[in-house]
Parts: sequence; C-alpha cells; structure tokens
Amino acid sequence: MIDPYLSDWLNLLARWFHIVVGAGWIGTSFYFNWLNNNIRPPKVDTGEGVKGEVWSVHGGGFYQVRKFQVSPGQLPETLHWFKYEAYFTWISGICLLTIVYYLGADRFLLDPSVSDISAGAGIGLGVGTLVVGWLVYDMMCRSPLHKQPVAFTVVGFLLTTAVAYGLSQFLSPRAAYIHVGALLGTCMALNVFFVIIPGQREMVDAMEAGKEPDPDGGRRGALRSLHNNYMTLPVLFIMVSNHYPITFGHEHAWAVLAAIALLGAGVRHWFNLRGKGKKNVWILPVAAVGIVSLAVVSAPEPIELPAEAVAFAEVHTIITQRCTPCHAQQPTHPSVVAPPKDVVLETPEEIARHASAIKTQSVDTRMMPLGNLTNMKDSERAVIAAWVEAGAKVDH
Repeated sequence: MIDPYLSDWLNLLARWFHIVVGAGWIGTSFYFNWLNNNIRPPKVDTGEGVKGEVWSVHGGGFYQVRKFQVSPGQLPETLHWFKYEAYFTWISGICLLTIVYYLGADRFLLDPSVSDISAGAGIGLGVGTLVVGWLVYDMMCRSPLHKQPVAFTVVGFLLTTAVAYGLSQFLSPRAAYIHVGALLGTCMALNVFFVIIPGQREMVDAMEAGKEPDPDGGRRGALRSLHNNYMTLPVLFIMVSNHYPITFGHEHAWAVLAAIALLGAGVRHWFNLRGKGKKNVWILPVAAVGIVSLAVVSAPEPIELPAEAVAFAEVHTIITQRCTPCHAQQPTHPSVVAPPKDVVLETPEEIARHASAIKTQSVDTRMMPLGNLTNMKDSERAVIAAWVEAGAKVDH
C-alpha cells in the first residue's frame, strides 16, 4: 500500500491539475456548442462558402466568428486546435482513479457489505468497464443506430444505467459512481482522440494537398461533439457527488444516478434548443419538479431504534471503537494521516458537536466508517441514531 502522506499529496496535485484542465475542456466545449447553436446565415452572401456568423462582445471588445460550410478558400497561417484540454483531463482523471481507488482499494474501491471480491478483481472490473464501455459506445456510433437520435439516446441511457446497477453490486457506492463518470469521460476524450481530431486533420491535409475536403469527417466529428455536450452535466454531477452521500449512499444509488443524469441531459437539451432559437416551456419546469421529487422519494427511511433509552457511555464506546481510529488528532489507522475533513471525535464535546453529521454518515447513508474498515454493526448504528434523535445529550 502506498504511504498515506504521499498518497494525499499525489491526490491533491492530480485533482488540482484535473480541475484546471477539465475547466478548460468543458469551457471550450460549452463555448463551441454555443457558437454552433447561435450561428445564423449571413445577410449578405460573399461567395466564400460561409454557413453562418455570430457577433459577440466580451472584455471590452467586439468579435465576429464565421463558420464555413466545409472549409475556407485557403488555410490561414495560424490554425488553433482544441484537443490537449481533453487529453490532459482524461490522463489526470485516470491518475486520480488509480491513486484514490486502485492504490486505496481497501478504503474506497471495495466495501465488504456490498461484495467480498478481491482488490484485483475490483480493479479489473473497473478497468474493464472503461474499455468495454468505449468499444460498445463506438460500435453504436458506427452502426445505423446513430441516424436515429431518439433510439440512440434511449439505448445509450439504458446501457449506462445497467452499468451503474452492475457496478453497484460489486464495488463501493462511491466507486460505482466514479466509474460511471470515468466511463462517460473516457468516451468523451476518445471521441476527441479517435474521431473529432482525425476528421479535422483529414480536412486540413486535403486542403494542404490542394484537394476538396471531404465533409463526412466534419459531420462525424460534429456528432461526437454533440454527444460530448450532453454527457458533460452528468459527468460534472458525478465529480461533485462524492461529497454528498445522500446520493451515492442511497439503497438504490444507481437509480438516483440515472435520474439525475437524465435530468442534467434534459437541462443541457433546453440550452441547446434555446441557442437555436427554439423556445421550450416545459423542459426546465419538469426538471425542477423531477429533482424535488427525487429528493423526496430518496429520503432515508427511519431506522428501527432500540426500545430502551441509550446512555452516552454506550455511544462513546462505539464511536471510540469504530470512528476514532481515523477521526483523531493522531489517527491510529495505518491508511490515515490526518482526521478526514478535520473532524476529531475524541472527547464527548467533540462527539456531541458532530452528532448530526455522525448520524448522516453512519446511519442514514452508512458511508462511514469508510469501507466499514472498523466493522460497525447495524445494532451500533441504531444506538447512535437513538442517541441523536433523543437530543444527543452528553452525560458526564
């Protein structure tokens, strides 16, 4: 196992880099999709093969962007490519996946309460999901199904939901979520690497050779770029979901993920329609009602509490055995160098101060102890719940 201190630093640096390059990739993706949606035919045909143009103002300056039907008459001296943002986002994401989930399999990848598979099997399942997932998606894009957008979307959504469900049967809830996000991110990045950029390169090479570019490469790239556009919001949700165990900690976490991904893609569709000048009055209200309804139906069910009153001494013993090994000024668990989120649970006062969070993490979502490394029992969770609901009083 990698040294915990070194692991934390690698985690920090990889995550920081991932966020920076990811922001660049998503920013350019959103911007170019906005351009495509807002391009309008020029009022005057100059005979240059211009498909549309858009004017904008930003940062004290005016900008005019033109899009050609296929290509301009001749290439400019400087042609900017947008690809490295995607590549480095994927590379840094895979590094993070390896550092956090594969090198820390006992804490983050596996959960004995879910499955007793080995670390090697869990890693193989995760990597296999990314490889097979890309191959299936790419095959769908090259099949006649890609010409039927509604059918393609339905099949893609059902397959992704099936992947989420399957992973949730073997990996920890957090790992299942993050691997679905990694799968979508892999499809997005490989779309750029294998389809979008090669198609653009073919067009540029044809122009440099004095030939008429084949528009098929551009059309294939545009389709994959549109797919990337719709996958962006679900991926962003998965990136932040690890901070919210109310989602991945739910008994049917895979269904919660599917619902939020569908709502996110719907919101993205509304923005795309709006950019094209098509007004839609029902998508956003339905999405708002959907997210509120999801919050209601996914609320944690009340746990069966002990019949007798719970003394704090009993709670203190449970916390000391199951939580304090990590949540201490000097953690005793070998894989932890500092108390997670700076939460220390050593004194009665500290335990009482965090009582609500303890219940959320250890009872409502069962996300703590992480990977249940300290083997907290359901009966102990019930004791904690009873103590919190009775007012979280500390008896000295």
